[in-house]
Parts: sequence; structure tokens; C-alpha cells
Amino acid sequence: MNVALASLPAEPGQQNEDFAAASPAAAVLMDGAGVAGAETGCTHGIAWFSSTLGALLLSTITAHPARPLADCLADSIRVVRSLHEDSCDLTYRASPTSTVVAVRAGAGALEYLVLGDSTLLLADEDGKTTAITDQRLDEVGKRLRGPVDDLLTGSPEHAAALAWYRDALTGLRNRPGGFWIAGPDPQAAEHALTGVVPLRSLASVTLLSDGATRLVDSFDIATWEGALSVLSSSGPDELIRRVREAEAGDPDGRRWPRGKAQDDATVLHWGLRPALSAGDTSRR
Repeated sequence: MNVALASLPAEPGQQNEDFAAASPAAAVLMDGAGVAGAETGCTHGIAWFSSTLGALLLSTITAHPARPLADCLADSIRVVRSLHEDSCDLTYRASPTSTVVAVRAGAGALEYLVLGDSTLLLADEDGKTTAITDQRLDEVGKRLRGPVDDLLTGSPEHAAALAWYRDALTGLRNRPGGFWIAGPDPQAAEHALTGVVPLRSLASVTLLSDGATRLVDSFDIATWEGALSVLSSSGPDELIRRVREAEAGDPDGRRWPRGKAQDDATVLHWGLRPALSAGDTSRR
């Protein structure tokens, strides 16, 4: 397993609410989320939630290779809930949540799970890519965020509109007609996107938080193939550097309207082909 990992908080010195980790045949990425300025009901915080859930999920999918990923996620959510439900009020609408991307390799196949707006990027030997993203949050967001995008990022008016937007979005969390994300309720795992891909068809697997995908899905200044080329040649640090460079060139969101001028950005790039031994032709 050849893994490269990079992660940066939105601002230097700020807590990073993303989490990513890998074991010899599995990897997970979480992007913690909350409502800025709102009471969460949790004394631990969003970063604690995403990192605790991510570590438990990686442990569970590794220890139980035959158990479906969605069931592993539901089990992990239950365990995290048990760790703080006696000390925290998890009935708050703004209680900590997290997106989830998880992959597990075994028996000639790669299993995957995606919940929320983080992205799984699959690439074949020819560099052709397939991006798997849960679009439900974006679809809900597009219905609500018009007033936000009309204002300069960071302005008082933008902050007020953003607070309204996030509150409205929270009301649609883990509800039919809304979107699904990992939080206090293990039933959210039932709504994750899942699938299986033959390992022999893959050259690399990449897990990205939405702060790292902005060049492609927010700024439209790169393609997934272009992002993969950067990852293959220069690694995740360079991809995140290019995201930061683009953000710095548009600090007010005039060109690219967005909720945050910068966001936590995390990339876990898993190269599959270098892991093959010289005599292993079963996946070529």
C-alpha cells in the first residue's frame, strides 16, 4: 500500500476538523461539520467527533472485513454516541456531524462508501477518472444559498446571510428531501452511497474533503484528470497549495462565491500499482 496524505486547516493555528487515516487495506476520510456560532450541545467539539468516528470506523472495517461498510459505519456511530451521550446533549439541531468516505480492498475488489459532500476519486491505468460524491447536500444548498452568493465573502451582510443559510440547512439534515450525514443517528449510514469496483481496474484511489476539491468542483479551473496528474507527479501537498493559491487570489468571493474564504483541506492518495509485486499478474 502506497499512501500519501496531506491536510491543512482553513487558517494557520486553527483547529482542523478533517480526519484521514489508512491501514494496510483500508482508508477513511472525515470532514467534520457544524453550524458556525451555534451551540452544539457537545462539550468535545467537531474535531473530536470527526477524528473519533474516523478512527473507530477504520478499526471496524479492518477488523471485520466481511461486514458491509454501511453496517460498520452504523456500528461506529453508535459507539461514538455512547462515548458522549451522558455528558453531551445530542438533541441539539447543530450537534457535530461529519461527512464520510471509506474504502476497503479485499478478494480482488474495492468496496466504497460515501456519505456527505466529500469525494472519492477512482482512476484507471489510462488516467481516466470517476468521481463519486454525494450530491444531495449540494442540491439542497443550491435551493437555499442564492442570497449568500450575492454578497462578498467575509462581509457582515454575508455573515448574516450565511448564518441563516446554515440554520436552514441544518433543518434539512438527515431528513427525507434533505441530505444525509454522520451524526448522532446511526440510521444515516443506511443512506450512504456504496459500491464495489474490481481492483484490477484501478491504478489509484483518492479520498478528498470538499476543501481540497475546490479547483475542480467550485472554481472550475482544473479537471479531475488534471487533479490526478498533480497528485501523481507532486503529491497531495501540491494540490492543496494550488487550492490555497486560488483562494488567495479571490479572498472576497467575487469570482467564486463560497461560504468560507478557505476551508480545511485533506487529501489521501492511495497508489495501487506500486504495491504489486513483480510476479503478481492477477490484477494487471
